[in-house]
Amino acid sequence: MASRVKQNFSDASENGVNQQIGLELYASYVYMAMSYHFDRDDVAFKKIAAYFKKASDEERGHAELLLKFQNQRGGRIVFSDIKAPTRSSWDSIKHAMEDALELERKVNQSLLDLHEGADAQMADFLEAHYLTEQVEAIKELSDHITNLERVGGGLGEFMFDKEFES
Repeated sequence: MASRVKQNFSDASENGVNQQIGLELYASYVYMAMSYHFDRDDVAFKKIAAYFKKASDEERGHAELLLKFQNQRGGRIVFSDIKAPTRSSWDSIKHAMEDALELERKVNQSLLDLHEGADAQMADFLEAHYLTEQVEAIKELSDHITNLERVGGGLGEFMFDKEFES
C-alpha cells in the first residue's frame, strides 16, 4: 500500500536514507566494540570506554532519528544486515581514535552525498541534525589524536584516560 504522506520524496532519497540508517547502526556497532575493548580487565581505560559507549549510543540515536524521518516522509524502511566491525581490539587509544576518525569521515561523506540529492525539507533535516555534528566530531577526534601523539603510549595513555573528559 502506498503512503498517503509521501510527496516529493524520491526513490533515490528513500533508498539513501535506508543506507544511511545501516551505516549509522554499523558505526554504533564499531563504537560498542571499542567501548567494551577498553572496558576489559587487561586494558582498563574506563573513561575511554565510557566515551566510546556514549558514541555508540549517539550513532544508534542517529539511526532512530532517520527511521522516524523515513516514516514522516512516507518512505518505507528496509533493514539490511549490519556488518561486524573489522576488529575487536586495538593496541592503543590512539589507534582506536584513528579508526573512529576514519569512520566519522566515512559517515560524513555519506551524509554529504545524501544531502546532495535531497529535496529542501530533507536537506534542512540533515543540516539541522547531522552535518554540523559530524564536523564537530571529526575535529574532536583529530584533537584527541594530536594529544595522544604528544603523550605517547604507556604512562602517557594512562594519564590521558585519567584526565579525559568528553
